[in-house]
Amino acid sequence: MLGGGQLGQMFCHAAKRAGYRTHVFCPTDGEPATQVCDEKTLAAYDDLEAVERFAQSVSVVTYEFENVPAATAEACAKHCPVRPGQHVLRVAQDRIREKTFLSEHGIPVGPFAKVQSLDGLKDAVKQIGMPAVLKTAGGGYDGKGQRVLHSGDDAELVYAWEDLGRQPCVLEGFIDFEQEVSIVAARGTAESGGGVVCYGPIANSHRNHILDVSVVPSGARAEVEQRAIEIATQVMTALEVVGVLCVEFFQTRSGEMLVNELAPRPHNSGHLTIDAYTASQFDQQVRCVTGQPPLPVELRQPAAMVNLLGDLWPTPKGDGTQADPDWSAVRGQPSLHLHLYGKHQARPGRKMGHLTALARTPHEAIRDAVEARAKLAPAAPLDRD
Repeated sequence: MLGGGQLGQMFCHAAKRAGYRTHVFCPTDGEPATQVCDEKTLAAYDDLEAVERFAQSVSVVTYEFENVPAATAEACAKHCPVRPGQHVLRVAQDRIREKTFLSEHGIPVGPFAKVQSLDGLKDAVKQIGMPAVLKTAGGGYDGKGQRVLHSGDDAELVYAWEDLGRQPCVLEGFIDFEQEVSIVAARGTAESGGGVVCYGPIANSHRNHILDVSVVPSGARAEVEQRAIEIATQVMTALEVVGVLCVEFFQTRSGEMLVNELAPRPHNSGHLTIDAYTASQFDQQVRCVTGQPPLPVELRQPAAMVNLLGDLWPTPKGDGTQADPDWSAVRGQPSLHLHLYGKHQARPGRKMGHLTALARTPHEAIRDAVEARAKLAPAAPLDRD
């Protein structure tokens, strides 16, 4: 596993249940995945000698974040399969390549234009119109690396271009969407049949550009959900993915599904699959990268997941230590499932864990998950009169 975060941690748990040993490669110790793996290599991703030694010690390599350096993936591929492969990484790491690939394969995306300069941005604005979103071609997550443009006047464009570092970008037309949804899909090797299994669609809402609540079923009409599944399957096949990939969509008010982004790994919105489905996205990742076909899955019952960010943790005490939220508020409730990642320091906006609620209906699941999270939050101190 390249990467030591919570996605790697949950993969290691799934691999251990399936009888596999795991070896994590990441720069620092104490990360979530390094706490549960069987072996670990602590080195920088650009330390290619360490990368090759790591790859020589394992049977297959996968990853938990898509910004794996190309040289790192290539060094691993000299010694064992990398799944999903470098071709998937190359497309997903660059928004220009991603949008171009999708449109060339007949997969619906919103209007976009490549931007290489300030003059190019001005031309793109004339082509796309306002409002629009300017995003860096590479990097960026949870709202980072993007700016919303409203007027398109010169001052706004100069500020956005300078603020994003004068680097290659893509300008995307603003989509008037009804909701954001995701499909987490798993695909096996050609030898195992290359079958695709999909979770969702999962409806997602964000706060401050960070995923806040995910719920399944999504509430969309059956034909709209089926269209999303068909598109996700088309993406998996066109990219020849082996492993797990998330397709993020805008569902327009007319019911059209437009692909927004791809994430070639398990996804935050798919965390509810651990408790809500007969097999999780991490179980599928283990199976597919080890050459097995994905398992068919069933939704046990409606579910909602809420992220637990560092904002829930009380501020540090005078001695620098940090108290925990009141976990007793959610213990002993069989319909609530608490997952903590073992991160040592809570910070505002940092994903520290998640909570999944199972219920009779999606609305009840959202209510139960949000109310349970609210009970964890530290009480606001009262000022004296």
